[in-house]
Amino acid sequence: MDKGLITDVLISLILVIFVLLACRRLKIPPILGYLITGIIVGPGLTGLLASTEQMHFLAELGVVFLLFSLGLEFSLPKMMAMKGLVFGLGTAQVTVTTLIIACGAVFFGASIEQALIIGVAIALSSTAIVIRQLSEQHQTNSMSGQMAIAVLLFQDLAVVPVLIVVPMLGSDNDLGLSLLFALFKGVGAFIVLFFAGKWLLPKLFDEIARARSDELFVLTTLLIVVLTGALTYSLGLSAALGAFLSGMMLGESKYRHQLEADIRPFRDILMGVFFVSIGMMLDLIVIGDNWVILLVLLPLIVLIKALVIAMIYFHRKVRRRSALKSGIYLAQIGEFGFVVLSLAQQNMVLESTIVSLIIALGVLSMGLTPLLMHYADKVAKYLISNKELLTVTVPKIDAYADSSEHVVICGFGRVGQTVARFLKTEAIPCIAIERDPVRLQEAMTGGENVLFGDGRNRDILKNLAIDKAKLVIITFNDFHATMQVLDSCLALAPDVKVLIRTRDDSEMSTLQKAGAAAVVPEILEGSLMLVSQVLFMSGVPMSRVLKRIQIERKNHYQFMHGFFHGDESSHAMDVELEQLHAVALPSHAFVVGLRIDELPMTRLRVELRGIRRDNQELSDPDVNLVIAANDVLVLCGKPRRVERAESYLLNG
Repeated sequence: MDKGLITDVLISLILVIFVLLACRRLKIPPILGYLITGIIVGPGLTGLLASTEQMHFLAELGVVFLLFSLGLEFSLPKMMAMKGLVFGLGTAQVTVTTLIIACGAVFFGASIEQALIIGVAIALSSTAIVIRQLSEQHQTNSMSGQMAIAVLLFQDLAVVPVLIVVPMLGSDNDLGLSLLFALFKGVGAFIVLFFAGKWLLPKLFDEIARARSDELFVLTTLLIVVLTGALTYSLGLSAALGAFLSGMMLGESKYRHQLEADIRPFRDILMGVFFVSIGMMLDLIVIGDNWVILLVLLPLIVLIKALVIAMIYFHRKVRRRSALKSGIYLAQIGEFGFVVLSLAQQNMVLESTIVSLIIALGVLSMGLTPLLMHYADKVAKYLISNKELLTVTVPKIDAYADSSEHVVICGFGRVGQTVARFLKTEAIPCIAIERDPVRLQEAMTGGENVLFGDGRNRDILKNLAIDKAKLVIITFNDFHATMQVLDSCLALAPDVKVLIRTRDDSEMSTLQKAGAAAVVPEILEGSLMLVSQVLFMSGVPMSRVLKRIQIERKNHYQFMHGFFHGDESSHAMDVELEQLHAVALPSHAFVVGLRIDELPMTRLRVELRGIRRDNQELSDPDVNLVIAANDVLVLCGKPRRVERAESYLLNG
């Protein structure tokens, strides 16, 4: 093997590591890191790696593994549950976007075949980036998130026939006959793999599992992926198609999760190679010569892709905002678009100049995706007037002025709806008010007793007979809004009980002093429920468990305050949250020789949680205990105060 090639590969691997570390620090998707690395090592810049056949082989193998993983995740019951969104919205999005882009390409001189490939490539979005970003923003189960996931699922399925068609466009054979023949071969491959996956492969993996060899299981998995890919490739179809079909057959087996876990490292590494190869395809000279075109096309493509889904649901006002948000989520060009472009270039259907331009658009659009998704809700709210979304007449709030002994729920989100369901089962009357027009529309259509209104408005509370209510529940997280609602409630009905749900207990004492009858910190209560289950299942009597929980609530969750921070949590956590910090005292520390009661903990505004001496924990040490060298003092307090306290303990 050429020593120069080994050196170039080694430098490229080091570069990949540093680029990915930088992307992690900057919270940039790793896909962009691979693309940037490909640009750097490609022939357009440093030329460290040439576009070798081995590189393309590894890249194609990465796509094969990706399609196998996709097949494992393919769930027929899930597809049927979401069939309206997957096959309705998904088909419409891909078709309409493809046609719009294709018409534009034809206008600028592309052939019909080229225009359709360009349209399909641009219509596809990035499953990897969107799913990860939705998870980070906790939007996976939202209406807009579900719509985006449904479209992505259809796009992933639509790639399979596209991978069959594209190689045929580069041949001289009759397209219709070729498609018919490909369909016949595809059906044949599906039948073979279906029967193999249904009866042969499960028995094979049963034998492998009995051998209790992890290496044998992994090798067998790799063999299945490569073998099924080779089968369809030998029939003139895409190797990725065979991998997808085999993954789909094994997706219903009991070995699905182990297969996915075994294949993931190979898939991720080879997909990294694939994205590096995509970056190497960029022709920087072409980009430099056409930067004006890129600046025009990028916002145009993002706008077209964002608006297509919104226009599909234009007649359904209740879904306009969610549809527009999901359109913004899917506004980038995805990794499967690169697969289509790479395949089209290999079969000489598209010129390298066009491919470089579209890949450049894809890289730029991927870079914009986290920012676009972060502001998607604000953009949707701005573009769509709230009044347009209210298609059902809102009942007059005066109709509830004669109510009594009812419960008023301010905020009808997840918590408010859960409370209302339990109240309904106990036949306790309740009225909810909500400001989100989409949620209001959905809830009213579902028959819920919810009204449009702002709890800070005293007229609304007065018309809800707040003075006759049994209880008022405030469920949203905004502290300032909560305080305003609380003040309004107590001004109209000083004796009414107000229960407030908060995220944590950081403002608990303030709310109780302001007049709240009870404050329920959701995170801490969830932890208490977990602790109660752990203690009970560990053999602690339930009476003792309940007593311990009651003590903790009475003491305002003091035992649950503070935790040891890590590298990531130190950046992510609010500076006002308390933390635990262990201070090891060397022999020259200032406080060595002092008694505990001589430590100015009150002045330092931190709490001494315990002392460790000779690997023994003293959780409640005597105040006369003399601090010795090598003791470890566990402090609890806000970060800056803990830092000052540590400095005092060590240096005085």
